[in-house]
Amino acid sequence: MRLYLKYASIILRGQMQYKVSFVMSSIGQFLVAFTTFLAMYFMFNRFNSVNGFTFSEVLLCFAVTLAAFSLAECFVRGFDTFSGIISNGEFDRIMVRPRNEILQVLASRIEFTRIGRLLQAVLMLIYAVPTSQVVWSSDKIATLVLMLIGGFCVFSGLFIIYASICFFTIEGLEFMNIFTDGGREFGKYPISIYGEGVLKFLTYVVPIALFQYYPFLYLIGRTDNVVYMFLPLVGVIFLIPCLAFWEIGIRHYKSTGS
Repeated sequence: MRLYLKYASIILRGQMQYKVSFVMSSIGQFLVAFTTFLAMYFMFNRFNSVNGFTFSEVLLCFAVTLAAFSLAECFVRGFDTFSGIISNGEFDRIMVRPRNEILQVLASRIEFTRIGRLLQAVLMLIYAVPTSQVVWSSDKIATLVLMLIGGFCVFSGLFIIYASICFFTIEGLEFMNIFTDGGREFGKYPISIYGEGVLKFLTYVVPIALFQYYPFLYLIGRTDNVVYMFLPLVGVIFLIPCLAFWEIGIRHYKSTGS
């Protein structure tokens, strides 16, 4: 952890050498998320609810998803850009260094400009928390924290799967964006509004609903089942097969010769 923090410090200082570029990139990330917020706002300005969920409730749901995705994209970005590391031969150098490969890939790219999206999520939370009519007891606060942790782990796991596939294909497969960027977009609303088929897929195959939908129901009082509160922890467990797939990929790795 100390070495990773040192890497992060070096990268942050490097990015801050171009402060105007850093600020403009962060503002750009904020505006991208803000356009999505505006679309939701205008829709709810015409329709009072979606599938029984109010604007504040949906905003709370989206804020959690956006915050989790932004944190994962910031600190696990190295796996999302792993195809470049494979194709340019950089992974050969990573393999011969006396440090864990995962640490080196994580530290290869940290996107601090994603603070723009994270700021958008924080602002939505600031608005949604007092207006969503949630009774904020200790268990509800814990549920919100677990949703953020679970979401970060799920999106991180998806980035790891994407990187692991690159061991076999060299180039990254764009279909994985359906689950990463697509997961963020699906997370704008409670998953149930997309239908039972999508809900089941995002529960049993890609566990996005386990940190987004089910604990959200407990958070807003739609269910008293306390098990829903702990479902985001499945996101932590989801990392285990993702890392196992990564190890399989390493064992099958062959240099590109670059």
